[in-house]
Amino acid sequence: MPNLLDIFDKFIHADWFNTMLGVVIICAITFVVARITVAFMRRVLNKTSLLPSSSIFINLVRIVVWVIGICCVLSMCFNVNISAMITGLGVVGIAVSLGFQDTLSNLIGGLTVSVSRTVEPGDNIRMGPSGVTGVVQDVTWRYTSIKDSSGTITNIPNSLMTSTAVCKLSPLNEISIPLVVTTNSERLTATAHHIEDAAEKAIARVSKLKKRPSVSFSSISDYGFKGSLSFTIAEASKASSATDAAIRAVAPYVHNHLIEEAMGDLTGQKLTDATGSLVPVKDEEGASSN
Repeated sequence: MPNLLDIFDKFIHADWFNTMLGVVIICAITFVVARITVAFMRRVLNKTSLLPSSSIFINLVRIVVWVIGICCVLSMCFNVNISAMITGLGVVGIAVSLGFQDTLSNLIGGLTVSVSRTVEPGDNIRMGPSGVTGVVQDVTWRYTSIKDSSGTITNIPNSLMTSTAVCKLSPLNEISIPLVVTTNSERLTATAHHIEDAAEKAIARVSKLKKRPSVSFSSISDYGFKGSLSFTIAEASKASSATDAAIRAVAPYVHNHLIEEAMGDLTGQKLTDATGSLVPVKDEEGASSN
């Protein structure tokens, strides 16, 4: 307590003009250093893979710089013994920490999930078995921001991120479209190539491709060959548009033999049977067209 009284007495009897001039200069220097340090930290986080690009690290660096600046102001402008002040404020610090227990818990939780890479910006996650689902926007010193498919942003306290099951889902820019191809077996490979080419051209008009479309088949059913069309785009925000473009482009190839049969019925042209062989179409008098 005497140390606190000494500090207060020094504040009262200080030379205010010189003191304020020193405060302004030190604060200006601290401001510039904080801006430079934060910019450097952002660049490091964007380029390195050691830590995720969460703003919690940037905020901590900014706080550290300003704490050092404030300590310089107290020491150089007001002749305050920083170590004595910390000792005198020890009991007060304990009381304050108890009052901000939730805040400290969220801060520690944010550091834990960020350093351990449990969650980082860009992850598509689901909280718990039936919780919030969306893409992580940022991890701050209090909350983890999650944006769902409708654009709604939900702030989850960091303490919940460490105590609740978090399921990582496939990234939104990795798209897989289920397919059932009804062509015959001899034309299956050629049809798959047509689907891939058509999808690639359509998707390229919507977004840049990081991985070109590929078709893979998993099973055979009574309805045809079951499989999926998979591709990766550069912009996750255009996933819906890319999916729509791909479906429209591949639709004629998924059931191409049905289209051929329909056109043959209208024009009297030769059609393919179930094995891919050409069969003649009979005219109204029963004669076949060659």
